[in-house]
Amino acid sequence: MEIKKPKTSRRMDRAVRPSRRSSFGSEADFEKIVEMGNDGIFVVGGDGKILFANSMASTITGIPRERLLGRDFPSTLGKEEKDFLGSFSGREGAEGQKLCVEMEITTELGEKKAVEVCLVRGTRGRGEGKTYVYLRDITERRRFEKEVRNSEEKLRTLFERVRHGLFVSSKEGRFIECNQAMLEMLGYENKKELLRKDLPQDIYVRVEDRVRFMEKAEREGCVKDMEVEFKKKNGEKITVLLTAYPIWNDRGEVVGYEGINLDITERKRIEEELRKANEFFVNLIQSSVDGIIAADMKGNILIFNRGAEALTGYRAEEVIGKIHITKIYPEAVAKEVMKRLRSPDYGGVGKLAPSQLSVVDKEGREVPVQLSAALIYDRDGKEVASVGIFTDLRPRLEMERKLQETHVQLVSSEKMASLGKLAAGIAHEINNPLGGILIYASLIMEDLPEGDPRRQDLARIVSEAGRCKEIVKSLLEFARQTEPKMEPTDVNRAITEGLFFLENQALFHNIQIVKNLDPFLPPVRGHAGQLKQVFMNIIVNAAEAMHGNGVLTIGTSSSSDRKRVIVEFTDTGEGIPPENLPRIFDPFFTTKGVGKGTGLGLATSYGIVQDHGGTIHVKSQVGQG
Repeated sequence: MEIKKPKTSRRMDRAVRPSRRSSFGSEADFEKIVEMGNDGIFVVGGDGKILFANSMASTITGIPRERLLGRDFPSTLGKEEKDFLGSFSGREGAEGQKLCVEMEITTELGEKKAVEVCLVRGTRGRGEGKTYVYLRDITERRRFEKEVRNSEEKLRTLFERVRHGLFVSSKEGRFIECNQAMLEMLGYENKKELLRKDLPQDIYVRVEDRVRFMEKAEREGCVKDMEVEFKKKNGEKITVLLTAYPIWNDRGEVVGYEGINLDITERKRIEEELRKANEFFVNLIQSSVDGIIAADMKGNILIFNRGAEALTGYRAEEVIGKIHITKIYPEAVAKEVMKRLRSPDYGGVGKLAPSQLSVVDKEGREVPVQLSAALIYDRDGKEVASVGIFTDLRPRLEMERKLQETHVQLVSSEKMASLGKLAAGIAHEINNPLGGILIYASLIMEDLPEGDPRRQDLARIVSEAGRCKEIVKSLLEFARQTEPKMEPTDVNRAITEGLFFLENQALFHNIQIVKNLDPFLPPVRGHAGQLKQVFMNIIVNAAEAMHGNGVLTIGTSSSSDRKRVIVEFTDTGEGIPPENLPRIFDPFFTTKGVGKGTGLGLATSYGIVQDHGGTIHVKSQVGQG
């Protein structure tokens, strides 16, 4: 380093000292100011020896200040002269011009530091031939810059490696920057190609979504999880969740947006499949004619389908989350169901094979049901819920009742068939001699003169024989085996013929029969024999209720529109207790002693009246008939 020999003092040339006319007042004042800086300051003579060094210069170089003075300047930086001068190669400056370079130095203690070295050649005059050196420790700055660079590299790496689409876009509708995931999401291989695309026209499926996004971002300061549809390069549509923030300039104007796009197309597809599957199972549950009820282990009802609504009379909104599961069972039945579910004896642990029990409807009535149930477990095998399928047994029980009635009627029909066969045989056996009696008695009457007293006896014989034929005829009609033929029938006549068959029996000898029959009664479409059987059953029951002594009143009338006929039977018997009234038409129900009744008479009568499109109503009070 070629520097001319100084002509000034041993510490600092007057060129760097203020003039005595300066406002600093003294060299000491100037040195104080120099010491206040954070930079090391050297004054180097023309021979390269240090003439002056402040305290910071000593701190930076690690060399005591007294040892710096007179020392070759490059050596203080741990460098050879040629290396030091090489740092300024091609950068020779004019007088007073500052030349700066950054370099790494090694202190006397072996510590490496990054420094910025600035040289200023002295101007002509007292500072001529001297060089002023400013030394600044930039180690921390270098470290910080390195960390920033590393951070930027990490951010760039992170930006590119994020699996979701990151972007920066302009307000005008162009991508300024995007990551690899964004390219892949939209099906582009070349970033430049994507950056040229017009977002509203080429990327958004609906232009109005872009407008809506911009308005919301500017209005609210951000857009979070906005669901929009994008177009891929091949035209395929994808659904994304868009989250972004606006970019503002110094004037407070929005100039762009930065954010992230999450491709949720697959998630939407799965959600749609789950929705359809859930909808299918909900419809399946709701469409079941059986009641399906599910409850958690605390007894809170979770599922209550339309079948359960029809079964119990409750609506789902009245039950779910409001009624405990035990409320739909009779007392203690719910606990018994859970006990069976946890037992291996009723279909296996966690299952309940079909079992018959009762549930309680909204009105408090017990409804017979068949229950199949199961426990629901989580992944850890813990009980989380129970579900039951309730089949209403009322239709089946009603069907069984009707089948029983049909069976009874079949048995009765078989009996009637047997009676019909017997009656047919009796008719043949009785009608032949009765016919002979009638013929010969009539012939004898014709041969006797009018005044002969025997004619009166023969007339009695003819009359009684004719009565016997009517009895046999009625018996045949009552028990005949032919299918009932519906035809216009005189109800009054059916009642009269039935009475004719009964009134001479011993049970009726002390019973007064009052007939209030409407002579203008319209005919009904029916079977005379079956109607006669109904009337006879009722009449016999009335006579037995009066124990053969009382008044039986029989009345007929027509409805106001003359489309229906009303027949009333009133007796003065002992009456029917209220608890027996609902059961008097049940098959085999009887209050008579053993061997005195089968309980089939009124049941058969009820069926016949129903078959004729009619109804039977009973009113009774105990002791009044």
